[in-house]
Amino acid sequence: MNFPENLKYTKDHEWVRVEGNEAYIGITDFAQGELGDIVYVEIETEGEDLSFEEIFGTVEAVKTVSDLFMPLSGKVLEVNPSLQSNPEGVNKDPYGQGWMIKISIKDVSELNNLMSAADYKTLIGH
Repeated sequence: MNFPENLKYTKDHEWVRVEGNEAYIGITDFAQGELGDIVYVEIETEGEDLSFEEIFGTVEAVKTVSDLFMPLSGKVLEVNPSLQSNPEGVNKDPYGQGWMIKISIKDVSELNNLMSAADYKTLIGH
């Protein structure tokens, strides 16, 4: 299982890659493994301002549907266009091609609430 050190993590199993005042967000390798084969990603929040822990979309796997939670407050700038035709990209490459949304960060101090890779590994028992 992969936990890149350059990312931040949440208790809800999202990852955050900060680039300046923007961030890419997706679900962790652990989360996609627990969900199983992902068949659909629904995100209809592009252009919206969302608060920390608000739901920004859902991910549907063969056996369950899970909400996706905002790890930071911000505006959803972009939804990964490849997820519509290739939702399994989340399973194959959760930290790369399987990213879900790009946001503009509203409050950088919220980054302090996120976990390091080591803290996340402890949370999930790895």
